[in-house]
Amino acid sequence: MSDAFCVQRLTPSDLSLLRSLNALFGAAFSEPDTYTADPPGDDYLARFLAKEHVVALVALAGDAVVGGLVAYELDKFERARRELYIYDLAVAAPYRRRGIATALISRLRAIAASRGVWVIYVQADHGDDPAIALYTKLGVREEVLHFDIPPAGSLVKVP
Repeated sequence: MSDAFCVQRLTPSDLSLLRSLNALFGAAFSEPDTYTADPPGDDYLARFLAKEHVVALVALAGDAVVGGLVAYELDKFERARRELYIYDLAVAAPYRRRGIATALISRLRAIAASRGVWVIYVQADHGDDPAIALYTKLGVREEVLHFDIPPAGSLVKVP
C-alpha cells in the first residue's frame, strides 16, 4: 500500500466523495447508522458544500477517500473575529500513522489563515489517545466538559 495521498477541499460537484467520507466517518466512529442510514439528497449536500462557512476536506489515495474532516467557521460577536471548529476528523484504519490527519489539519490551517480565522478548535474524547496525542502535538490543550442539549419538544434522545 503506497503512502502517497493528496488533500482536496470538496466542492458542490464532489457529492460522491462526501458520501464516501460519511461512510468512512461511520466506520471510524463505529456509528454507521448515524452517518449513512438516512442520507440527505444530492441537492441538500450540494448546498451544504457550497456554504462559505463549511470546510470539507478529504485525503485521497488514488480515487479512494482514506481520511477527511469537516469544519465549520463561526463568526464571533465579542470581537470581530472568526473561529473554525473541527466537527469530524477521521482516517481509515489501514492508513493511520502516515501523516494524513496532520496533513488535513495543515490544509485547514492554511484555509484558516487565508480567511483571517483567529483559532481552530477541536474536541477529543477521553480514551481516544491517538486523537489526544495528535491535537496535543498541534495545539494547546484545555480541559472542558461537553454537553448535548436537545431542542425544546425534540423527540431526539441525547445519549
